[in-house]
Amino acid sequence: MKGVWDMQVGRRQFLKWSAAAMAVSLYGPPVQAGERNGMPYRKLGDTGEEVSILCVGGAHIGGGGLSDDESVRMMRTAVDEGVNFFDNAWAYHGGRSEERMGMALKDGYRDQVFLMTKSTKRTEEGARQDLEDSLRRLDVDVIDLWQLHEMVDEDDPRRCYEDGPLDVAIKAREEGKIRYIGFTGHYQPSTHVEMIERGFEWDTLQMPLSVMDHHYRSFEQTVLPMAAERNIGVIAMKTMGGNPNSITSTGDVSPAECLRYAMNLPVASVCSGMDSMEVLRENLATAKAFEPMTEDEVGDVLARSAPHSQEGELEVYKTVWHS
Repeated sequence: MKGVWDMQVGRRQFLKWSAAAMAVSLYGPPVQAGERNGMPYRKLGDTGEEVSILCVGGAHIGGGGLSDDESVRMMRTAVDEGVNFFDNAWAYHGGRSEERMGMALKDGYRDQVFLMTKSTKRTEEGARQDLEDSLRRLDVDVIDLWQLHEMVDEDDPRRCYEDGPLDVAIKAREEGKIRYIGFTGHYQPSTHVEMIERGFEWDTLQMPLSVMDHHYRSFEQTVLPMAAERNIGVIAMKTMGGNPNSITSTGDVSPAECLRYAMNLPVASVCSGMDSMEVLRENLATAKAFEPMTEDEVGDVLARSAPHSQEGELEVYKTVWHS
């Protein structure tokens, strides 16, 4: 089947993919804003902040496959190696992810980290409680970036704007409990478009960007140009798809290629779930060695990913989770 696909693709389709991806890259990738310990940094939109191009994903760091000590050791190793961006969410593992991250930020590590967490609540009371819980679990006075999480249902943008969550975020920023405000989503690009077009000046947004997303219900081709035009800080996620299967399981695209493709886009940072010290070190090496991709490299990896990406079969967050 794959051989038939390859013959059908041909040079014309290869060049089409190359041109499409390189057109997006006219907005970037962002100019490197220095580095620390070999880790490249980029500007986070209009915030003035500089963040590492690799971000530690909060969901995996709180998983049952790691002990508290192992998780803390991984996070501190990441910081020591130059990573300064930590992702999290109120809901991850019943709060365990935030609690572990709070442990890791002791002993001077808090001052070295740009800390982000999120809330899925769609009411004023629920969002406020999530924020207070997150501050307590993380054991910090200020969260650098608080994001309204999982814009997946059609009504989510309206509820965030009209039912209180955005008001909570704005008030919390005024009170000094958070510094910046963003949103996330992984299902339908149209929800991101509506979140932007309703008019609030978002500091950041987080969305799936991958070699698969390019082919199906694409955030890269729909939302990314809008964010770039407005200089919203973009955080890439789900670079390998997964849950349960990822593009890397096919053998056609490697984990390093997935990360590099996302880092080649006009994003500030790429959030990666890392559940072992081995995976962390592999991702650190990929980030530190990052070089922009050539047109041929982009076309090649898109051609290899295309047979697995036509209906979102490896992006279940766009299909199964919400079907």
